[in-house]
Amino acid sequence: MASMLQPQIILLKEGTDTSQGKAQLISNINACTVVADVVRTTLGPRGMDKLIHDDKGNVTISNDGATIMKLLDIVHPAAKILVDIAKSQDSEVGDGTTTVVLLAGEFLREAKPFIEDGVHPQSLIRSYRTASSLAIEKIKELAVSIEGKSLEEKKSLLGKCAATTLSSKLIGGEKEFFASIVVDAVIAIGYEDRLNMIGNKEELYLIDCFAHVPGGNMRDSFLVNGVAFKKTFSYAGFEQQPKKFVNPKILLLNIELELKSEKENAEIRLSDPSQYQSIVDAEWNIIYDKLDKCVQSGAKVVLSRLAIGDLATQDRDIFCAGRVTEEDLQRVAAATGGTVQTSVNNVIEEVLGTCELFEEKQVGNERFNIFSGCPSSLTATIVLRGGADQFIEEAERSLHDAIMIVRRALKNSTVVAGGGAIDMEISRYLRQHARTIAGKAQLFINSYAKALEVIPRQLCDNAGFDATDVLNKLRQKHALPSGEGAPYGVDINTGGIADSFANFVWEPAVVKINAINAATEAACLILSVD
Repeated sequence: MASMLQPQIILLKEGTDTSQGKAQLISNINACTVVADVVRTTLGPRGMDKLIHDDKGNVTISNDGATIMKLLDIVHPAAKILVDIAKSQDSEVGDGTTTVVLLAGEFLREAKPFIEDGVHPQSLIRSYRTASSLAIEKIKELAVSIEGKSLEEKKSLLGKCAATTLSSKLIGGEKEFFASIVVDAVIAIGYEDRLNMIGNKEELYLIDCFAHVPGGNMRDSFLVNGVAFKKTFSYAGFEQQPKKFVNPKILLLNIELELKSEKENAEIRLSDPSQYQSIVDAEWNIIYDKLDKCVQSGAKVVLSRLAIGDLATQDRDIFCAGRVTEEDLQRVAAATGGTVQTSVNNVIEEVLGTCELFEEKQVGNERFNIFSGCPSSLTATIVLRGGADQFIEEAERSLHDAIMIVRRALKNSTVVAGGGAIDMEISRYLRQHARTIAGKAQLFINSYAKALEVIPRQLCDNAGFDATDVLNKLRQKHALPSGEGAPYGVDINTGGIADSFANFVWEPAVVKINAINAATEAACLILSVD
């Protein structure tokens, strides 16, 4: 009787939805596998592209895992974790975003039957963490260093890495052409500290300043070792200016070189009409004085963030452009070694920039001002051409990935075999290791090993080959006691298997290490939530 009278305990606000226990964990796992299935088909050189259309009517065609994940409005809280790991992989390494989502989804898929059978999630998590650290040690052991090679050799090796990344993108057909552009751009910017700059969004102006010019074909894209930007607004007399200078001095300004209208309502009372003329003359003298100072500084190219009037654009054998955007002005300053001035009084040599060649060039239906051969060459510009805008945007995303990869390879200079080879090798190693473990952990590590095979399997599926057949060949090859099968991966062209290392399908070791780390972390996080 007493128990019936006990009041009901209300902890949470009315309408709060709570679900706990095994059922919720299974539902979280299902949500994550659904997300992984979305990007599954984009993996590899034969991956499909996704067309994403948002409510504003913007259309994005992409093959990049991170881009797709960002654009999908995922509301499921557990599945959002996958979006985060894709983003972190993108910002950390640049490539391997699809891989990381796939692996995490697959780890969870392999864990699901165990959870359903009543295994405690913590035992799974423990085994997964062990397996992940074993896998990473194995990768480090298998990685081949490209240190100590000559520049030419390094270039070709980095080109191979870039080509591997690009082969899975829309511009894969022209991967050799773009790979060389990417390698040149990264090498032009120099090694060491400058490399940290590329890739971070705020520092993007060092490279990656992609200028988009619709029209032409992809092969018309080119790399400028320096800065290129679209021609700015021009006044009368513009066409008379010289359009090409060798070793010019460059003056960067933040003032306007034209007659100013008074901002405040100034009132001037005149007793004599002839005085009016002297006021007008005084205004003209001010601007003539400014222009003379620019000429005396010895500068041949004058750029200003504010307007430069038609008076300045005429004669004087000087090229000038006004209304240059802040970003472009800063890039020119970084490249040419000049400093932006806010006044033209006593302009000294030190503040002028210089470059080997300045020219204005027609590209498609746009005109570009191009500064090449800059002394502190800390910037490179890639001018992209192509049919549609969406296409150029996707090309830019692909090149961004390739640039990041080449940077990583330069910095960490160890590579592993791509094409699913490294995944198969780790999978084999973990299976072998599992046999030495007593207890349930053996099953869990085995399931982790099985999950790693998703990469080669998906590569086959996306290319339309029989995955079971290819995987069996791969397992047999990797199981050879001599270890000669380690570099074998899927051969996308024939549907058989091939030595990925010999075919130059390479990726930086750091990509794989990061992917496995992030995917395991994400899987463990989702498993630990009930």
